[in-house]
Amino acid sequence: MGSRTLHFLTLLALQAASPVSAAECRDDTLWLRGDWGSARFHVSVADDAAERAQGLMYVQKMPSATGMLFAYEREQPVSFWMKNTFIPLDMIFADASGRVTRVHSNAVPHDETPIPSGAPVRYVLEINAGLAKQMGIAPGSQIQHPAIADPVWPCD
Repeated sequence: MGSRTLHFLTLLALQAASPVSAAECRDDTLWLRGDWGSARFHVSVADDAAERAQGLMYVQKMPSATGMLFAYEREQPVSFWMKNTFIPLDMIFADASGRVTRVHSNAVPHDETPIPSGAPVRYVLEINAGLAKQMGIAPGSQIQHPAIADPVWPCD
């Protein structure tokens, strides 16, 4: 089986994932849902200044169902760049309730051009470039994760 076929099958499995139960709501798991379906990602959480500054810098490869969730103490405008980042990424910006407000697709490795949130956000999910478009993740999609204090899609 070729890598392209395996990647497609992984995307199908992510989109066909069943709804989340409370037992599945864990720090290392993030769910997204929208008109397009739902997807589960294994995530690392960057919730302090040092972790957010490091982000995914120097990461050489990332499995397709993996990402990093950046969590801030409050909603605020944020800006990212790709300095020392070796893999192309999609950045999914979300407000304090976990509702996606903006998706930036295909951030270019090593590019130091700022990528702004556009509006105040509290969460940013980075995943492999191209996944957001392939899956249909767009503004209005919802994120479920225990770090979201007042979620539009609660864990319970």
